[in-house]
Amino acid sequence: MLEQIFSTLFSWATLKAALRFTTPILLASLGAIFTARAGVLNLNLEGTMLAAALGGVLGCHYSGSLWTGILAAILVGVLIAAILAWDGIYMKSNMVLAGTALNTFVSGLTIFVLFMITGEKGTSTKLTSYKMPSIDIPLIKDIPVLGEILSGHSILTYFAFICVFIAAFLLFKTAIGLRIRAVGENSDAAESVGVNVKRIKAMSLIICGFFASLGGAYLSMDYVTWFQREMTSGRGFIALAAMNLGNSHPVGTMLAAMLFGAAEAIATILQSLKIPYQLVLMIPYFVTLIGLIVYAIRREAKIKKLRMSR
Repeated sequence: MLEQIFSTLFSWATLKAALRFTTPILLASLGAIFTARAGVLNLNLEGTMLAAALGGVLGCHYSGSLWTGILAAILVGVLIAAILAWDGIYMKSNMVLAGTALNTFVSGLTIFVLFMITGEKGTSTKLTSYKMPSIDIPLIKDIPVLGEILSGHSILTYFAFICVFIAAFLLFKTAIGLRIRAVGENSDAAESVGVNVKRIKAMSLIICGFFASLGGAYLSMDYVTWFQREMTSGRGFIALAAMNLGNSHPVGTMLAAMLFGAAEAIATILQSLKIPYQLVLMIPYFVTLIGLIVYAIRREAKIKKLRMSR
């Protein structure tokens, strides 16, 4: 039994699956970097991804086009982020309460909309959806092992990893990124030199909504080709953990997201090996908990080092 488990886990198929499971977590966590850098606590990743997942399926069904579905997912996700920005930034609501309330609202709203359209409260199997195209990378696809792992993924998987460099460029090489970081580090100082703090914080939420909506679109248009109630399954919160573990840096966040993606891939594969279902479901969240503990220990060590240096 143990030999079967190890041979299954340490296989090229598991590594390929890990990249697949990493995609929605990575996209959402990249968005979370922008809000964290702007000093905004965004707990609405879960709701944004869930709304975008349904929006993508509805867009595909009514337009008959994959790309219109993706656009619909982005628009819905950005709209949810804009609502949070208006409520939390301009109306000065508590961001924790606003994010939590919006998550709960979106959870119920998606089920209600699904029921109104299809008469079902579970899945959107009556709606026509489309799957994102996969790409076989030239040359790499012909390399043994490496081609099996890296080639043949969804176009959005490759885009997610490209977004790591796009996010790094925006944050550290552009004026917008400088303003976002300045607002997050000292909003009063940023405002004293003419930076519109509210606008920058709202912009960071919109950018986060864009990335998170792509993660939601991936769930309903590649991971599977339908919408299912609560299909995000905590990935929004796992993305927050990845962002924190990666120290709000795109590269570190990517590595943390890959760790959580690998944990989810392992949990999925273990379900076929007659291991108790409840134990398998614990794995991604247990890894997330360990990651947060490591982050807390590192943070305390850093704070202690700064105090000693003074």
